[in-house]
Amino acid sequence: MSDNVRGALWMSLSMIGFVVNDTLMKAVADQVPLFQAILLRGLCATVLIVLLAWQRGALSYRPRGTDRGQIAWRTVGEVGATCFFLTALFNMPIANAVAIIQAASLGVTLAAALVLGDPVGWRRYTAIAVGFLGVLLIVRPGTEGFNIYSLSALVAVGFIVMRDITTRRLSRAVPGLLVTVITSVSITLAGLLATLAIGWQPVDMETLVYLVAASGFLLVGYYAGVEAMRVGDVGAVSPFRYSNLLWALILGFLVFGDLPDLMTWAGAGIIVATGLYTLHREQIRGGSAR
Repeated sequence: MSDNVRGALWMSLSMIGFVVNDTLMKAVADQVPLFQAILLRGLCATVLIVLLAWQRGALSYRPRGTDRGQIAWRTVGEVGATCFFLTALFNMPIANAVAIIQAASLGVTLAAALVLGDPVGWRRYTAIAVGFLGVLLIVRPGTEGFNIYSLSALVAVGFIVMRDITTRRLSRAVPGLLVTVITSVSITLAGLLATLAIGWQPVDMETLVYLVAASGFLLVGYYAGVEAMRVGDVGAVSPFRYSNLLWALILGFLVFGDLPDLMTWAGAGIIVATGLYTLHREQIRGGSAR
Protein backbone atom coordinates (compact mmCIF):
# COMPACT_ATOMS: atom_id res chain seq x y z
CA MET A 1 0.00 0.00 0.00
CA SER A 2 1.44 3.37 -1.04
CA ASP A 3 1.89 6.32 1.32
CA ASN A 4 -0.79 8.31 -0.50
CA VAL A 5 -3.32 5.49 -0.16
CA ARG A 6 -2.56 5.24 3.56
CA GLY A 7 -2.84 9.02 3.82
CA ALA A 8 -6.22 8.95 2.06
CA LEU A 9 -7.47 6.26 4.43
CA TRP A 10 -6.26 8.23 7.46
CA MET A 11 -7.98 11.37 6.17
CA SER A 12 -11.22 9.48 5.54
CA LEU A 13 -11.05 8.08 9.07
CA SER A 14 -10.43 11.60 10.39
CA MET A 15 -13.54 12.91 8.65
CA ILE A 16 -15.63 10.01 9.99
CA GLY A 17 -14.39 10.81 13.49
CA PHE A 18 -15.35 14.47 13.21
CA VAL A 19 -18.79 13.79 11.71
CA VAL A 20 -19.66 11.11 14.29
CA ASN A 21 -18.59 13.60 16.97
CA ASP A 22 -20.88 16.22 15.41
CA THR A 23 -23.74 13.70 15.26
CA LEU A 24 -23.37 12.78 18.92
CA MET A 25 -23.22 16.44 19.93
CA LYS A 26 -26.35 17.22 17.94
CA ALA A 27 -28.10 14.20 19.48
CA VAL A 28 -27.81 15.75 22.96
CA ALA A 29 -28.89 19.25 21.86
CA ASP A 30 -32.29 18.90 23.55
CA GLN A 31 -30.86 17.44 26.79
CA VAL A 32 -27.98 19.76 27.68
CA PRO A 33 -27.13 23.43 26.98
CA LEU A 34 -24.54 24.11 24.29
CA PHE A 35 -21.71 25.36 26.50
CA GLN A 36 -22.27 22.69 29.10
CA ALA A 37 -21.95 20.11 26.32
CA ILE A 38 -18.72 21.78 25.19
CA LEU A 39 -17.42 21.68 28.77
CA LEU A 40 -18.22 18.01 29.40
CA ARG A 41 -16.92 16.87 26.02
CA GLY A 42 -13.86 19.06 26.46
CA LEU A 43 -12.99 17.57 29.85
CA CYS A 44 -12.90 14.07 28.43
CA ALA A 45 -11.15 15.06 25.19
CA THR A 46 -8.51 17.08 27.04
CA VAL A 47 -7.58 14.15 29.27
CA LEU A 48 -7.17 11.88 26.24
CA ILE A 49 -5.20 14.44 24.22
CA VAL A 50 -2.90 15.32 27.14
CA LEU A 51 -2.10 11.63 27.66
CA LEU A 52 -1.30 11.23 23.96
CA ALA A 53 0.83 14.40 23.90
CA TRP A 54 2.68 13.30 27.03
CA GLN A 55 3.37 9.89 25.50
CA ARG A 56 4.77 11.59 22.37
CA GLY A 57 6.88 14.04 24.39
CA ALA A 58 5.09 17.09 23.00
CA LEU A 59 4.42 18.71 26.38
CA SER A 60 8.10 19.44 27.03
CA TYR A 61 8.34 21.95 24.16
CA ARG A 62 8.13 25.66 25.01
CA PRO A 63 7.00 27.97 22.17
CA ARG A 64 9.24 30.97 21.56
CA GLY A 65 9.07 34.33 19.85
CA THR A 66 6.24 34.92 17.41
CA ASP A 67 4.99 31.35 17.81
CA ARG A 68 3.38 32.33 21.12
CA GLY A 69 1.30 35.03 19.48
CA GLN A 70 0.34 32.79 16.56
CA ILE A 71 -0.76 30.03 18.95
CA ALA A 72 -2.84 32.57 20.89
CA TRP A 73 -4.61 33.85 17.76
CA ARG A 74 -5.03 30.30 16.47
CA THR A 75 -6.68 29.38 19.76
CA VAL A 76 -9.10 32.31 19.41
CA GLY A 77 -9.97 31.03 15.95
CA GLU A 78 -10.52 27.48 17.16
CA VAL A 79 -12.66 28.52 20.12
CA GLY A 80 -14.76 30.82 17.93
CA ALA A 81 -15.14 28.17 15.23
CA THR A 82 -16.24 25.56 17.79
CA CYS A 83 -18.80 27.78 19.50
CA PHE A 84 -20.36 29.17 16.32
CA PHE A 85 -20.35 25.87 14.43
CA LEU A 86 -21.96 23.97 17.30
CA THR A 87 -24.54 26.75 17.66
CA ALA A 88 -25.44 26.18 14.01
CA LEU A 89 -25.28 22.40 14.38
CA PHE A 90 -27.65 22.40 17.37
CA ASN A 91 -30.25 24.33 15.36
CA MET A 92 -30.09 23.14 11.74
CA PRO A 93 -29.62 19.89 9.77
CA ILE A 94 -26.12 18.49 10.15
CA ALA A 95 -25.57 18.19 6.39
CA ASN A 96 -26.43 21.88 5.85
CA ALA A 97 -24.04 23.01 8.57
CA VAL A 98 -21.22 20.78 7.32
CA ALA A 99 -21.83 21.90 3.71
CA ILE A 100 -21.40 25.57 4.65
CA ILE A 101 -18.21 24.74 6.55
CA GLN A 102 -16.73 23.30 3.34
CA ALA A 103 -16.35 26.90 2.14
CA ALA A 104 -13.53 27.34 4.66
CA SER A 105 -11.00 25.92 2.19
CA LEU A 106 -11.97 28.61 -0.32
CA GLY A 107 -11.74 31.25 2.38
CA VAL A 108 -8.27 30.06 3.36
CA THR A 109 -7.10 30.31 -0.24
CA LEU A 110 -8.45 33.86 -0.48
CA ALA A 111 -7.00 34.90 2.88
CA ALA A 112 -3.62 33.38 2.01
CA ALA A 113 -3.54 35.59 -1.07
CA LEU A 114 -4.65 38.75 0.73
CA VAL A 115 -2.76 38.26 4.02
CA LEU A 116 0.23 36.06 3.21
CA GLY A 117 0.77 37.17 -0.36
CA ASP A 118 0.30 33.71 -1.88
CA PRO A 119 0.01 33.85 -5.69
CA VAL A 120 -3.60 33.32 -6.77
CA GLY A 121 -4.59 33.86 -10.38
CA TRP A 122 -7.91 34.71 -12.00
CA ARG A 123 -8.96 31.07 -12.33
CA ARG A 124 -8.81 30.44 -8.60
CA TYR A 125 -10.37 33.82 -7.80
CA THR A 126 -13.22 32.86 -10.12
CA ALA A 127 -13.55 29.46 -8.45
CA ILE A 128 -13.67 31.13 -5.02
CA ALA A 129 -16.43 33.49 -6.18
CA VAL A 130 -18.44 30.60 -7.64
CA GLY A 131 -17.91 28.60 -4.46
CA PHE A 132 -19.36 31.38 -2.33
CA LEU A 133 -22.36 31.49 -4.67
CA GLY A 134 -22.79 27.84 -3.69
CA VAL A 135 -22.86 28.95 -0.06
CA LEU A 136 -25.63 31.42 -0.89
CA LEU A 137 -27.66 28.58 -2.42
CA ILE A 138 -27.53 26.81 0.95
CA VAL A 139 -28.05 29.88 3.15
CA ARG A 140 -30.64 31.57 0.89
CA PRO A 141 -30.87 34.89 2.78
CA GLY A 142 -34.22 36.63 2.52
CA THR A 143 -36.11 33.53 1.36
CA GLU A 144 -38.58 31.22 3.06
CA GLY A 145 -35.91 28.52 3.39
CA PHE A 146 -33.54 30.83 5.28
CA ASN A 147 -32.30 29.64 8.68
CA ILE A 148 -30.79 32.35 10.86
CA TYR A 149 -28.34 29.81 12.26
CA SER A 150 -26.77 29.50 8.83
CA LEU A 151 -25.14 32.84 9.63
CA SER A 152 -23.58 31.23 12.69
CA ALA A 153 -22.03 28.60 10.41
CA LEU A 154 -20.70 31.39 8.18
CA VAL A 155 -19.12 33.11 11.19
CA ALA A 156 -17.54 29.75 12.03
CA VAL A 157 -16.04 29.69 8.53
CA GLY A 158 -14.40 33.04 9.26
CA PHE A 159 -12.89 31.72 12.48
CA ILE A 160 -11.66 28.57 10.70
CA VAL A 161 -9.89 30.76 8.14
CA MET A 162 -8.28 32.71 10.98
CA ARG A 163 -7.20 29.44 12.62
CA ASP A 164 -5.69 27.98 9.47
CA ILE A 165 -3.85 31.15 8.44
CA THR A 166 -2.22 31.47 11.86
CA THR A 167 -1.40 27.76 11.78
CA ARG A 168 0.53 28.31 8.55
CA ARG A 169 2.58 30.96 10.31
CA LEU A 170 3.74 28.59 13.05
CA SER A 171 7.30 27.32 12.82
CA ARG A 172 7.76 23.63 12.06
CA ALA A 173 9.41 23.13 15.45
CA VAL A 174 6.08 23.52 17.28
CA PRO A 175 4.59 20.04 17.93
CA GLY A 176 1.09 19.70 16.52
CA LEU A 177 -0.06 17.78 19.60
CA LEU A 178 1.03 20.65 21.86
CA VAL A 179 -1.12 23.05 19.83
CA THR A 180 -4.00 20.57 20.06
CA VAL A 181 -3.63 20.38 23.86
CA ILE A 182 -3.67 24.18 24.17
CA THR A 183 -6.70 24.35 21.91
CA SER A 184 -8.61 21.66 23.80
CA VAL A 185 -7.89 23.26 27.17
CA SER A 186 -8.97 26.69 25.88
CA ILE A 187 -12.24 25.40 24.42
CA THR A 188 -12.99 23.57 27.67
CA LEU A 189 -12.31 26.72 29.70
CA ALA A 190 -14.61 28.71 27.40
CA GLY A 191 -17.32 26.13 28.05
CA LEU A 192 -16.68 26.33 31.78
CA LEU A 193 -16.90 30.14 31.93
CA ALA A 194 -20.10 30.21 29.89
CA THR A 195 -21.62 27.43 31.99
CA LEU A 196 -20.79 29.29 35.21
CA ALA A 197 -22.49 32.39 33.80
CA ILE A 198 -25.59 30.58 32.53
CA GLY A 199 -25.93 27.94 35.22
CA TRP A 200 -25.56 24.17 35.45
CA GLN A 201 -28.29 21.76 34.42
CA PRO A 202 -28.49 18.11 35.53
CA VAL A 203 -27.19 15.59 32.99
CA ASP A 204 -28.53 12.04 32.76
CA MET A 205 -26.26 9.04 32.21
CA GLU A 206 -27.25 8.51 28.57
CA THR A 207 -26.33 12.09 27.68
CA LEU A 208 -23.03 11.76 29.52
CA VAL A 209 -22.21 8.58 27.60
CA TYR A 210 -22.91 10.39 24.32
CA LEU A 211 -20.57 13.23 25.31
CA VAL A 212 -17.79 10.86 26.39
CA ALA A 213 -18.16 9.02 23.07
CA ALA A 214 -18.08 12.35 21.22
CA SER A 215 -14.77 13.21 22.89
CA GLY A 216 -13.33 9.88 21.77
CA PHE A 217 -14.38 10.40 18.16
CA LEU A 218 -13.06 13.96 18.31
CA LEU A 219 -9.65 12.58 19.28
CA VAL A 220 -9.86 10.08 16.40
CA GLY A 221 -10.53 13.00 14.05
CA TYR A 222 -7.55 15.00 15.31
CA TYR A 223 -5.11 12.09 15.44
CA ALA A 224 -6.06 10.57 12.06
CA GLY A 225 -5.85 14.02 10.45
CA VAL A 226 -2.30 14.48 11.73
CA GLU A 227 -1.28 11.02 10.50
CA ALA A 228 -2.86 11.67 7.09
CA MET A 229 -0.74 14.76 6.49
CA ARG A 230 2.41 12.98 7.70
CA VAL A 231 2.26 9.93 5.44
CA GLY A 232 0.71 11.30 2.25
CA ASP A 233 1.20 14.16 -0.18
CA VAL A 234 -1.03 17.15 0.54
CA GLY A 235 -2.45 17.14 -2.99
CA ALA A 236 -3.37 13.46 -2.78
CA VAL A 237 -4.78 13.53 0.74
CA SER A 238 -6.60 16.87 1.02
CA PRO A 239 -9.50 16.05 -1.36
CA PHE A 240 -10.63 13.36 1.07
CA ARG A 241 -11.53 16.12 3.53
CA TYR A 242 -14.73 16.51 1.50
CA SER A 243 -15.79 12.99 2.46
CA ASN A 244 -17.13 14.50 5.69
CA LEU A 245 -20.03 15.93 3.68
CA LEU A 246 -20.93 12.42 2.49
CA TRP A 247 -20.88 11.08 6.07
CA ALA A 248 -22.89 14.07 7.27
CA LEU A 249 -25.55 13.36 4.63
CA ILE A 250 -25.71 9.67 5.58
CA LEU A 251 -25.78 10.16 9.36
CA GLY A 252 -28.10 13.15 9.10
CA PHE A 253 -30.64 10.97 7.30
CA LEU A 254 -30.17 7.81 9.39
CA VAL A 255 -30.10 9.49 12.81
CA PHE A 256 -32.26 12.60 12.40
CA GLY A 257 -34.27 11.86 9.27
CA ASP A 258 -32.91 14.99 7.57
CA LEU A 259 -32.67 14.98 3.80
CA PRO A 260 -31.35 18.16 2.14
CA ASP A 261 -33.46 19.84 -0.51
CA LEU A 262 -32.36 20.34 -4.11
CA MET A 263 -30.89 23.80 -3.50
CA THR A 264 -28.71 22.50 -0.67
CA TRP A 265 -27.51 19.61 -2.84
CA ALA A 266 -26.65 22.06 -5.61
CA GLY A 267 -24.86 24.46 -3.29
CA ALA A 268 -22.87 21.67 -1.64
CA GLY A 269 -21.88 20.30 -5.04
CA ILE A 270 -20.65 23.71 -6.18
CA ILE A 271 -18.62 24.24 -3.00
CA VAL A 272 -16.94 20.84 -3.25
CA ALA A 273 -16.27 21.18 -6.99
CA THR A 274 -14.72 24.63 -6.68
CA GLY A 275 -12.72 23.57 -3.61
CA LEU A 276 -11.27 20.62 -5.50
CA TYR A 277 -10.55 22.85 -8.49
CA THR A 278 -8.62 25.41 -6.44
CA LEU A 279 -6.59 22.58 -4.90
CA HIS A 280 -5.95 21.16 -8.39
CA ARG A 281 -4.77 24.53 -9.71
CA GLU A 282 -2.48 24.98 -6.73
CA GLN A 283 -0.90 21.59 -7.33
CA ILE A 284 -0.41 21.72 -11.08
CA ARG A 285 0.85 25.29 -11.10
CA GLY A 286 3.07 24.80 -8.07
CA GLY A 287 2.02 28.17 -6.69
CA SER A 288 2.10 30.14 -9.93
CA ALA A 289 -0.27 33.09 -10.19
CA ARG A 290 -2.19 31.74 -13.18
